[in-house]
Amino acid sequence: MRAFFHPDQHLHDPKQFMRVGRISAPTDLPSRTDALLGALRSHGIEPEMPADYGISPALTIHKQHYLDFLATAYERWVEIPNAGPEVLPNVSPYWNGSPDRDGRPPCRSQSVIAQAGYYLGDLAVPIGPNTWRSALTSTHTAAAAADAIVAGADTAYALCRPSGHHARTDRATGFCYLNNSAIAAERLRTRFRRVAVLDVDAHHGDGTQEIFYRRDDVLTVSVHVHPDAYYPFFIGYEDERGSGNGEGFNLNIPLPPRSDDAAFLAAVDRGAEAVEAFEAEALVVALGYDSHREDPIGLLNVSTEGFRGVGERVARLGIPTVVVQEGGYQISVIGACLSEFITGLGGGKRTV
Repeated sequence: MRAFFHPDQHLHDPKQFMRVGRISAPTDLPSRTDALLGALRSHGIEPEMPADYGISPALTIHKQHYLDFLATAYERWVEIPNAGPEVLPNVSPYWNGSPDRDGRPPCRSQSVIAQAGYYLGDLAVPIGPNTWRSALTSTHTAAAAADAIVAGADTAYALCRPSGHHARTDRATGFCYLNNSAIAAERLRTRFRRVAVLDVDAHHGDGTQEIFYRRDDVLTVSVHVHPDAYYPFFIGYEDERGSGNGEGFNLNIPLPPRSDDAAFLAAVDRGAEAVEAFEAEALVVALGYDSHREDPIGLLNVSTEGFRGVGERVARLGIPTVVVQEGGYQISVIGACLSEFITGLGGGKRTV
């Protein structure tokens, strides 16, 4: 298995996020990547440095006006008298989600305060001095892994940080700024006719779902805690099946809180069956470890060994696969979770 990582992904260092009405210490710490790099090296996998792709991969998914905001927001923010240490929204626009539009127009106001409310969907996506650089190089990591598959590799792992599956075409939410899994899937479409995304993070992959919701060439499947009880709350329900040409090409498999290995892996089995029925030619696995029972913001009861089962099920599909790193915030266990996943992946049809 080839793996990719850029050291600039360490640089994003958030200082705060809102949780249950309280400004809390961050959980997306730079040290997360150290734990995952250690797991890769324990399997003899040395990550490769991705090339500098610029904004080209991000532009296949995201709007230019949104990227412009991310690239300039911090420098504009610190010019405001008495501004806080990071860009966070304190206003939010009303938007009716007109189905006849592919996306929102640029924010009408040029104020960075207004644009923060327009482009940042919650208080979990602070923008600091290095956020843009880390998010951009994370897209390079995802693009490099997808390009490895396009060139003929069986499996490639993109150690992405920050995560991406909550990011919409023009909005950051839930620790996510640019949608690495969607970027990888779109890049795989340059070679493969049908691509599937199997998201096994504890949170619903709402950004990925929305990006592909009207398309029939990318199947989106998400196994996650039921949104009635868990972020992102407003999306991720079973009756969301796609729209227009995409009708029937989105599958949500929500789980009750405290679901264990058996329930979790049964849901992954159901997702894998959907991937097979779709006759996907390539796969993106959005891999999060916040399903682990020790995760500080998780609600599931999945063991470390449970991730070996995920790897085994991915391997049995026997199709070219990009694994994109999403969440997982208990640093003491995430390296072991990745190690178990890699072991499971090597126990199936392909070798690590």
